[in-house]
Amino acid sequence: MNCKNCNNTLKESQKFCDECGAKIIQNRLKPKVLAQQVNAQFISIDNKFLRTFIDLFKQPETVIIGYIDGTRKKYIDVLQYFAISLTLAGIQVFLITTFFKEALEFSPEFITTIENMPEQDINPMASFNPDIFTKYQGLIYILGVPVSALATWLVYYLFGNKRFNFTEHLVLNLYYSAQIIIITAVFSILFLVTGMNYLIVSSLLGLPTFIYLGYVLKKIFKEDFWNTIAKFLIVMAFYVVIYFIIILIAAIVLFFSGYFKI
Repeated sequence: MNCKNCNNTLKESQKFCDECGAKIIQNRLKPKVLAQQVNAQFISIDNKFLRTFIDLFKQPETVIIGYIDGTRKKYIDVLQYFAISLTLAGIQVFLITTFFKEALEFSPEFITTIENMPEQDINPMASFNPDIFTKYQGLIYILGVPVSALATWLVYYLFGNKRFNFTEHLVLNLYYSAQIIIITAVFSILFLVTGMNYLIVSSLLGLPTFIYLGYVLKKIFKEDFWNTIAKFLIVMAFYVVIYFIIILIAAIVLFFSGYFKI
């Protein structure tokens, strides 16, 4: 008998491949087998998803540093966890664009105020379309991870904390981003069902997600409150600057490509 993943020779009694670690599947796929796998991964009390989600609040340093140091079995892999979060975000977008389109609409009073503002030709809100954030939400989330990772890595590197390299800061920010995407998606869906405006919900959820980043940084780097706050504020400043540079470069490229005209 050979492993179906790496073709390594196996004994009949083996339950896992000693070469690649894959579980040996001998039963054919049936509804019962699929139900057992879904229960083991997402529903049962002792599943990896629930454990990862809870511990990223209770002890994020255990999840993140553990993964960096090589503990990969207790919690969901960082890329898999991020993929799950994007799936939930995709469900959120589907529900909004299908059943809650009005949630993206500004109130008539707000629209009237914008239309009556002077110098409409240079008013950025005049042509603002909130639907663009919904359409490209997944891409925005993905592109935001390396930006935030670069910000945290630069700040801690410049202040002499070189414990983690850039790739390890990517892991930190992938877990952090996945956690806030899951929270944002779940709460957005719940609030939308109650009739709340999506833009209002997003604004309400914005502040707690930033506070959570500060909490994660404090747990990971184990610094006192004021040092954490100072570095957190600098991280936010770097985050804005990096995004500004990216937008500026993109605008220059689009201008010289003929897609953008002044």
